[in-house]
Amino acid sequence: MAHRMGLVVFEGVTLLDVSGPSEVLHQAGRLAGPYELVLVSPAGGTVTSSAGPALSGTVTAADAGPVDTVLVAGGDRLAERPVEEELLASVRALAGPARRVASVCTGAFVLGELGLLDGRRATTHWRHAAAFARRCPRVRVEPDAIHVRDGRYLTSAGISAGIDLALALVEEDHGAGVARDIARELVVFMQRPGGQSQFSTAITTPPARSDLLRGLIASVLADPTADHSLPSLAASAAVSPRHLARLFRAELDTTPARWVERVRLDRARQLLLEGHSVTSAAHRSGLGTDETLRRVFARHLGTTPTHYRRRFATTGGGSQLEE
Repeated sequence: MAHRMGLVVFEGVTLLDVSGPSEVLHQAGRLAGPYELVLVSPAGGTVTSSAGPALSGTVTAADAGPVDTVLVAGGDRLAERPVEEELLASVRALAGPARRVASVCTGAFVLGELGLLDGRRATTHWRHAAAFARRCPRVRVEPDAIHVRDGRYLTSAGISAGIDLALALVEEDHGAGVARDIARELVVFMQRPGGQSQFSTAITTPPARSDLLRGLIASVLADPTADHSLPSLAASAAVSPRHLARLFRAELDTTPARWVERVRLDRARQLLLEGHSVTSAAHRSGLGTDETLRRVFARHLGTTPTHYRRRFATTGGGSQLEE
């Protein structure tokens, strides 16, 4: 039996919010079971995306009929002004009887303004997270998560995170193996776990101006478990520890030790969400011991490794951890 999904679009919709999840569902139909995708817009007909290409053949919510899953795409205008009543009414009509209700990027503003996310955890594009929290104060906004599930409601971060969200839906419907096969086919990350940060230290680190620092950064990112103490880093760069510390401060506005710790924390978060134990994550990330891992989590995230994984792990995750 086909899973029926209503994908809600509108004038100015972000094209990748539509095409990314649509391609995941198309591949799922080829590998496991069909999805019937219905494009829904407030007035039906053709809508124009923010990038220019038009989406034709959309239908109104009344003409769409019941759907198993509702997925609301995003667009910058949803974060810039209140959502128009016509769009709210379309989503309200579809969401009532649906088994799952989801959003990509700023599509969360629609769910939030409908009150569907009140008292629940949700996420959106990092750039609009503060506005989302102001507009929807009853929503517990998780500004750094790739995607969040709370009950039957799922929300995802910006744009390409819609692919991760769609993979999570497919995993729920058809299992982790199918989701992995689709990820391979699309040549994307094997479904980033929901709790993975929208930004890793590798992404947020400003570009180093010096070749010396660029080389060191690359070596740490390639193997966070190696000896990256200040003396060791300085020796590999053939400079004094004091000179290296000055370079980090001048170019990255941090110390070598703090930057390495953030890299290792990123790796530990990923490992925990992939199912590794606290001990394994500590060892494989370079943080070393369970206690060090817990201290780093408390300092940077204000939580424990176990609580973090329970909160953010996707379906099909690994074994439960013990504190």
